[in-house]
Amino acid sequence: MSSGARSWIPWLAAAGVGSLTAVQSRANGSLGTILESGLHASVVSFAVGLTLLTVSGLAITRIREGMIRFLRALGSGEMPWWWAMGGIFGALFIFSQSFTVGIIGVALFAVALVSGQNSASLIVDAVGLGPRGKQPISTVRVISAAIGIVAVIVAVSGRLGQDDLSLPAVALCFVTGIGVAIQQAINGRSTTISREPMVAAWSNFALGALIITILLGIVVVSGAGTLRPLPAGPWWLYLGGIIGVTFLATTAWVVGRVGVLAISLLVTAGQLTGALVLDVFLLDVVDGALIAGVLLSFAAVALTAAGGRVKARVSRRESS
Repeated sequence: MSSGARSWIPWLAAAGVGSLTAVQSRANGSLGTILESGLHASVVSFAVGLTLLTVSGLAITRIREGMIRFLRALGSGEMPWWWAMGGIFGALFIFSQSFTVGIIGVALFAVALVSGQNSASLIVDAVGLGPRGKQPISTVRVISAAIGIVAVIVAVSGRLGQDDLSLPAVALCFVTGIGVAIQQAINGRSTTISREPMVAAWSNFALGALIITILLGIVVVSGAGTLRPLPAGPWWLYLGGIIGVTFLATTAWVVGRVGVLAISLLVTAGQLTGALVLDVFLLDVVDGALIAGVLLSFAAVALTAAGGRVKARVSRRESS
């Protein structure tokens, strides 16, 4: 495989795991409906992912050595403690999703989340928080981020306005999107230390599982909810944690190669594509607005990629 072809692998991987999040949302959503609690379903998802990661870490030498490097760097101060805090933002995402979707609906949740994520990604890249270093804000990058937000608005346009507008709920989703951008950056940073993306996923799941379990415990103890027995099936109800592991490990690896903005756009494009495929094959529905959203999201990705390549060529000419 040529070096040019290999350079596209991270881009394809990010879009691929983005498409899997559509399946994850359906699995977690269905489990939450059965358990009558989105938080309970989230705890189950985190538990499945954390178990898979821990067993893999104990069984696979490469991952175990990465965990040792990660913990040593954290203990010695070589790695700042906040690089290991990605799980906080994962827990914030789950809490925000569970709390706000019933108030403002899935469509507005998605728009507010992506708006916060894309806006923050520009800043996160500009200050060099991610492992790829500083990527200054440019006209191309701003336009790409804006197109990415418009793509989501177009994709869910048919479902906007069907729920009440709560500004605090929308603000929480926007802040959650900011957190997601920071999470991707620091996961990439911690991966440069551990040299194993699965370790970033493990640290995220460990902290996220702790926070979400505490939140669920508070809900149950306060009498605001009850725990229901887990269903015996179907098996795909428990895919959420496995997809979450795949998503976090892949994005932790990719972010150092493409940057935070690019990975945000890629994941969004993949997610919209996954939703379109599920609609077609499971519901036999072809949503024209969703197709338009997919095309716009990939246009944003293409513009970002083209801008990066032009910048790289100019840098090479100036240095030669």
